Amino acid sequence: MPLPPPARKPRADAERNRARILEVARHVFTRDGADATLDDIARESKLGPGTLYRHFPTRDALVEAVYRDEVERLAAAGERFAATRAPLDALRAWMLLFIDHVAGKKLILAAMDTVPGGSARLIEGARSITLLVFHTLFERAVEAGALRRDVDPDDFIRAFIGVFHTTAVPGWEASARRIVDILIAGSRPTLGP
Repeated sequence: MPLPPPARKPRADAERNRARILEVARHVFTRDGADATLDDIARESKLGPGTLYRHFPTRDALVEAVYRDEVERLAAAGERFAATRAPLDALRAWMLLFIDHVAGKKLILAAMDTVPGGSARLIEGARSITLLVFHTLFERAVEAGALRRDVDPDDFIRAFIGVFHTTAVPGWEASARRIVDILIAGSRPTLGP
């Protein structure tokens, strides 16, 4: 039985167009929420509607792609931080970036809620990716001796995730950033009695 032909890599201009659509869609969904239309996105991306629909045949497909792209960027940042920073600094930088991700996601939730299955389905799909990144960075910090071995990573992440229950409160982001530093300080090894 012959093998199917290998999938062709998209042309460079098609990749650029897709990236442009995602970037503009992220901006428009953040600005307009559920009222954002594909026509608005096509117009602001300065690409024709046909180009947009070739990449994303439905609004739901575009909303999902924007969110998936955000999660992939967050995961890539974790990998980049792990490769270029000291373990504890990498963990802290990623946690602060995660706060920014949640703040931005809060603005796009209205658009996400129009997708069948709603934002809960999209968020749940991203959960395993973000938990893997967190656990990898956390374990690196423990192995480097920057965090105590007796600190349970699940307790640490539960305490961190708790800050996201206050996103309706003005100033929650500044508070969340302070809590990251409190969690890290409380988890550092002590230097004797």
